[in-house]
Amino acid sequence: MDCQPGKNILAIVNRMAYSDPTMENFGTYMRRLRKARGLTLKQVETQAKVSNAYISQVERGLRKPPQPEILKRLAKVYDVPHRDLLIAAGHLEEDSAETAKRRQVEEAYEHVRTDPTFNQGTRLKGTHVNLETKRFIVEMYEKLTERKLLKGA
Repeated sequence: MDCQPGKNILAIVNRMAYSDPTMENFGTYMRRLRKARGLTLKQVETQAKVSNAYISQVERGLRKPPQPEILKRLAKVYDVPHRDLLIAAGHLEEDSAETAKRRQVEEAYEHVRTDPTFNQGTRLKGTHVNLETKRFIVEMYEKLTERKLLKGA
């Protein structure tokens, strides 16, 4: 790779050393969580006691996903289950049955969210909705519409 004057050498080295699509997906996920809570990098730094520069590098895919202890602090700030961050970071395997249930809930929630005939309270902007809340919304939709979207999930 050609190093031009004025380029950030550390960023180039990090990108070369850590070019992994999983990290980019994780970073995007982390940025989405932060933005959904309406937090700046500085606010996350203060609340989670994690350097804002480090968080920025993780979000941009320049650094590997954080270790479990850091993820635990970030989970509190982002108001998501610690387990979800561990799975997303690749520190914990999610079993295939759990993955299938999660996917079913996510797909059902997306159906509810985009159903033009059912728009009360489903147009949440700037809010992260956890899996349990999505399941609850889908279950209420099923009761109101007498349609079944979740099959044993």
